Amino acid sequence: MVRSVVELRNVAGTEAAMGWAGSHTMIIDRPEGKAGGLGLGFNGGQLLALAIGGCYCNDLRYVAHERGVGIEKIAVTVTLDLQGAPLVATNALLLVTCETSDGSDAQALIDHAWSVCTVANSLNRGIPTKMRMA
Repeated sequence: MVRSVVELRNVAGTEAAMGWAGSHTMIIDRPEGKAGGLGLGFNGGQLLALAIGGCYCNDLRYVAHERGVGIEKIAVTVTLDLQGAPLVATNALLLVTCETSDGSDAQALIDHAWSVCTVANSLNRGIPTKMRMA
């Protein structure tokens, strides 16, 4: 089993949070003017879309390395639809462009990376989440 642990704490003097894993950090906030947000960082929906797209980009690289294929360019746009109260993600669509270094067709890489994408597979299967007081 592989386990990822991230930490989050409030940012003094703001109502934003800082999250980190190892030496990597990011700011999480609401848009400016919304519930005390200052627009200092990504909101939850943006983070979810980034997680989906970022994981897919990584998996595309993993698949390419396994197959000995060089990738010249990756472009991924994630559109995440949210609705309801409470607001929940209802759909995510990835538009993917991938160009190989040798100009060969990248469709097999694109498809295989999607089939092994950790975040997409986790969401599609329904990841249980729990919360408790520390």
